[in-house]
Order: sequence, then structure tokens, then C-alpha cells
Amino acid sequence: MLEHRFCVAPMMDWTDRHDRAFLRQFSRRALLYTEMVTSAALEHGDAGYLLQHDLDEHPVALQLGGSNPQELARAAAQGEIAGFDEINLNVGCPSDRVQSGAFGACLMADPPLVARCVSSMQAAVDIPVTVKCRTGIDDQDSEAALLRFIDNVAKSGCKIFIIHARKAYLQGLSPKENREIPPLNYERVFSVKQNFPELEIVINGGISSMATVAELLTQVDGVMLGREAYQNPYIMHGVDTLLFSDSWPEKSRLDYLQQYLPYIESELAKGTPLQHMTRHLLGLFKGQQGGRLYRRHLSEHSHKKNVGIEVLLDAITYVN
Repeated sequence: MLEHRFCVAPMMDWTDRHDRAFLRQFSRRALLYTEMVTSAALEHGDAGYLLQHDLDEHPVALQLGGSNPQELARAAAQGEIAGFDEINLNVGCPSDRVQSGAFGACLMADPPLVARCVSSMQAAVDIPVTVKCRTGIDDQDSEAALLRFIDNVAKSGCKIFIIHARKAYLQGLSPKENREIPPLNYERVFSVKQNFPELEIVINGGISSMATVAELLTQVDGVMLGREAYQNPYIMHGVDTLLFSDSWPEKSRLDYLQQYLPYIESELAKGTPLQHMTRHLLGLFKGQQGGRLYRRHLSEHSHKKNVGIEVLLDAITYVN
């Protein structure tokens, strides 16, 4: 059974396979999520490329975007065949591009359609199908509306909901602003758990410390970190010990980076540009002596053609 006690959010342009391989160095237990992949892209594009991931990333969930139940079912089946441990339906992204495809947060206005999508996906796979949503959208922003949405979708068989504790504005705010401007409403997420104790409820949004994680876990079943896990990945170094009582030797930021070096070398040998991996490493030494020079060196040199791991090794000298 998958553990949702600690998860890392799906983040477009951030949680690609290289980032997930890096984050896995910090925790064996954290459940990682892919960037959103649309069901249409899998149907008409290079599915093999879009579903590519490393065995060491597990446990890892595939997040899908779409609103056509049959197309989503086929995409979910592809995800299961590719080896993902869970399929997650995006009902939370507010971007104009996503809305134009009639999926993401705008689906919260149509709970029966979301229920049909989930039901169709579940019929196609044997792995869990979960939903990631907001607390509300536009003027559909009440506890009662959220509870109706959860109730409708739960009746389709969905047992796990990840709730970003902010409403989404479908007009007038950019995706970045939608992650920052709408106020956090943890109490509304707590209410979902109180009203549906049989469901597994994971909270997301504005979480930036392990102390907050521990506090939230007294109210809900799981916590999902987003930007903090990307911009300050070292925050994850104690997750397995603190939340799962696993025994890990204490490691430094440099230790985790050195663990990742064989992956980088392997990818370089396959022709992957260095920058595709080092861009995920910029936050590792956040707030540390030499961290600014480390980031600057990577930013100035990793994008150059035909550079190798020596660029990263040189950057490490600023923090070593």
C-alpha cells in the first residue's frame, strides 16, 4: 500500500525525472509526483518519452491532465504499464492553457464529470487513482461546495484526495499568483477530513518546515510539499527518520550531492545535457556559506555545449 504521509507535489518544469532522481537521495519513503502529462499528449505524442522514469524514483505517481473519461482511461493504462505506482488526476491547475483544454481547476465546477473520469480510469488500472484539487474556484468558494465535490467524486470510488489549501481564480491571476495570492485555508481541508474520516486526505500549500508538517499531520493523513522541496531540497533530509521512524545515518548537503553524481555521469554518457540536471541543484546550498558562488558557477557554465561533470565539481569547491 502506498504511503501518502509525505509527498512532493507535481510541479511543471520542475519535477522532471532528473529532479525526482535527485530528491530520491533524501528519502526512500517520500511519494514523488511527475509533472502533469495530458492524456491528449500521451494519445498523440511520444508516450515513451513522456512516461520515462528511473526505477530508483519509486514510489512515484503519474499526474494526468484531461477531461475525456475514455482518453484518460487509456492514459492511465499506459501509466500503469510504464510502471507508475499511482495515477493522479489534476483538478487544480488554473492556467489559461489548461482551461482551454477543459481540465485542471475548472473541472471543480463539474463534479459529475470528474467522477466519470475517475471511474473510467479506475476501471482501466489496478493501481490507485487519486485526485488533486483546490478548496474552491472563483465564486464557488464555500465549505459546502467543496464537501459536495468530494462527496460526488468519492462515490465514484476515489479514496485519496490531495487538496491545495487555496481557492483558484480562473481569470485575472497567473498560475504563479494563484499559488501565492489566494489565502491559505487549512481549516477547510481539516473539515473535509472531519466530514469524510474514511477518506485519505493530503494537504498541500504554503508548507515550508518540518515543524509545520508534523503539526498538520495531527489533522490530516498526509502532507505534500511543493516549492519548498524544490527550492530548498535539504528540508527532506530528515523525512524518513522523523515521519517513518527509519534509521538513516546523518548526511550533509555535500553527501547527498555526491550520491547523485553517478546518476549525472550516467545521463551525461547518454547525451543528456548537464544543465538538465544541475538546474535542479541550485537550491541545495540555500543559506550556506559559499552557496551563492556555487549557484552562480552552475548558472554561468552548465548551459555551455559539451561541458561535463567538471563544472559541478568546480562549483562544489565553493561550498566544500
